Amino acid sequence: MRRFVRSHATELALLAVIAAICVFLSFATDRFFTLGNAFDLLNTSSVNIIFAVGLLVVLIAGGIDISFAVAASVVQYLTATVLGWIGGGNWIVGFIIAGALGVALGCINAFLIHGFRIISIVATISTFNIFFGLLMFFTGGVSIYNLPDWLTTRVVLFEREMADGTWAEITLPVLIMAICVFATWALITRTTTGRQLYAFGDNPEGARRFGINIGAMQFIAFGWLGLMAGIAGLVQAHYAQEVVPNALYGRELDVLAAVVLGGARLGGGKGSVLGCILGVLLVSITQNGLNLMGVSPFAFKMIVGAIILAAITLSNTSIERLLPFLKSRRVHS
Repeated sequence: MRRFVRSHATELALLAVIAAICVFLSFATDRFFTLGNAFDLLNTSSVNIIFAVGLLVVLIAGGIDISFAVAASVVQYLTATVLGWIGGGNWIVGFIIAGALGVALGCINAFLIHGFRIISIVATISTFNIFFGLLMFFTGGVSIYNLPDWLTTRVVLFEREMADGTWAEITLPVLIMAICVFATWALITRTTTGRQLYAFGDNPEGARRFGINIGAMQFIAFGWLGLMAGIAGLVQAHYAQEVVPNALYGRELDVLAAVVLGGARLGGGKGSVLGCILGVLLVSITQNGLNLMGVSPFAFKMIVGAIILAAITLSNTSIERLLPFLKSRRVHS
């Protein structure tokens, strides 16, 4: 039991914080603790969770990327344009195009970082501005509303009528998010590549001496984030039923904060999919609750920032401080 608690200290701490916030919000507003609101939270968090599991792989490998949200916007726009050229396509074609474009943009980052020995945050700050500048220059900031029917049609996976006549629904983005989460979990925990990513992030020089291909690790990590960004961009277009060039602009720091909150170490070599999801959900639940309470949107960043700071402090506290009885039992044993 003690070993389990130690190995999952961050996740347990986040669960405790989330539970405390949910209890408070359930008393503060009667609309928070409802099935409809829970499903809405899941639907609206899907894109950020897809982003987050992609970013997790990069952080595990010791890198950092802040260009993924803008890359998703570029992929979103290019995919919609290509779909118009080919006459509409379908979900499979859309995922192939979006995924390929996302991987290509991710590999540009990997090439700059590995080929020119540029620090990852510097490289991605550069590509962030390049990608967004090119997107706005060529599109003029004009949105695309004429999307294929298959992309704009809502797909409801589960629905239930509530007592007040409204419907609680789980939609397609949740299924796509679940597949991305499972794929990322399988990559980092069930493959040799995943173990190499952890080893490389924890000790790059040691990994190099051990024979791990450093270039391959960079391209796999940033390519995976590019793939997730491409998928997230397509899902966002489906959810919004339009393509707005700057719709995803600004999400990168929220997602990065949530993933670090979930236990991913900026120095690399540490992080879990569960912690990553809990980090995103903590931020989403807090924002949702503040909105239901009628708190001004201008206060969102301030309050969410305080929650993140408190949760990170709690998650970094040693398990003996969190659970004093463990220490006392060890002394008496």
